[in-house]
Amino acid sequence: MADNTASGRAFVRGEMLPQQTAPTSTKGVGHWLKTNLFATPFDTVLTLLAVLFLAWYLPPMLRWLFIDAVWTGEGRAACATVAQGGVMPDGWSGACWAFVNAKFEQFIYGRYPIEERWRVNLTAILMIVLLVPLLIPTVGRKGLNAVLLFAVFPIVAYFLLVGGTFGLSFVETPLWGGLLVTLVLSFFGIAVSLPLGILLALGRRSSMPVIKMICIIFIEMVRGVPLVTVLFMASVMLPLFLPEGVTFDKLLRALIGVALFASAYMAEVIRGGLQAMPKGQYEGADALGLNYGQKMQLIILPQTLKLVIPGIVNTFIGLFKDTSLVYIIGMFDLLGVVRQNFSDAAWATPVTASTGLIFAGFVFWIFCFGMSRYSIFMERRLDRSHR
Repeated sequence: MADNTASGRAFVRGEMLPQQTAPTSTKGVGHWLKTNLFATPFDTVLTLLAVLFLAWYLPPMLRWLFIDAVWTGEGRAACATVAQGGVMPDGWSGACWAFVNAKFEQFIYGRYPIEERWRVNLTAILMIVLLVPLLIPTVGRKGLNAVLLFAVFPIVAYFLLVGGTFGLSFVETPLWGGLLVTLVLSFFGIAVSLPLGILLALGRRSSMPVIKMICIIFIEMVRGVPLVTVLFMASVMLPLFLPEGVTFDKLLRALIGVALFASAYMAEVIRGGLQAMPKGQYEGADALGLNYGQKMQLIILPQTLKLVIPGIVNTFIGLFKDTSLVYIIGMFDLLGVVRQNFSDAAWATPVTASTGLIFAGFVFWIFCFGMSRYSIFMERRLDRSHR
């Protein structure tokens, strides 16, 4: 409000003042650099050291990976030097992407029959079609979507991949390999470990001594041994304790071992979230007259799971990477198939192994980085009430 001293009349401005631009010191690239890289003298020193390291390391790495790399060719002659019996000049050093190109389908499908690989592709398409809408918050019918993905899809995927029914030829699991095995183990482990981990965490905090003791013994025993031991027990020792003539598929044993191992770690993540919940939330739920199931389903668990999203995703990422350990029981996931092909004399060159390992590492990084970024997105979306 302004006062007109000449006439003694008061009036209110009828239009808004034009918006002024922000000071140059609080926006733009310069502000970002000053805030994030050069805020203090110590930050400046670290930034300069990082720039010097990248300037020293990146050019030769990029040159080896892309500029001097061999992208096409057949056999070791494409990536070996003249002195090694190849066509490359002596002293040459570059990645052998021709090896990855020649073995790519084997890296994805393993020894799955070529004429039946459409079944693997169809399974992957169905998984993407069901998974993507579940991950997008604005898409509705999450309950139906979750039932289709975690209850119906595994059954359909089993009949598609294994076959033996509906006119599909039977494909035994020892022929599976590559990224197919990695994704099967990861999906099953993630789908089973989260609900089982929740049950174990609730059981460990139960007031019933028997239930609590069983959950504690299971969690501590599984967490006290490495995954290699669990896989070895599931694959080698378990059949020795079964009745004669009774056996389980090796892949099924690996699935059970991985899922149980991940569920023990998941239980501790969930238990940490339950203990972090304020006591008033439990008392408020009791004051509303809710029973134990309603209290956990409607009040406690939704808040707990939101608090421990980083821990949950961290367990998922660890599980995804740990699937490579099935190599020790004679199964070949992506990393196992890559390592198996190192023994192919047709591609025996000094750069074959490093190129294959870089390819496998990049594939693992893509999936793990995707899970990490999605967890950050969900944290920001669910953290609105605390801002």
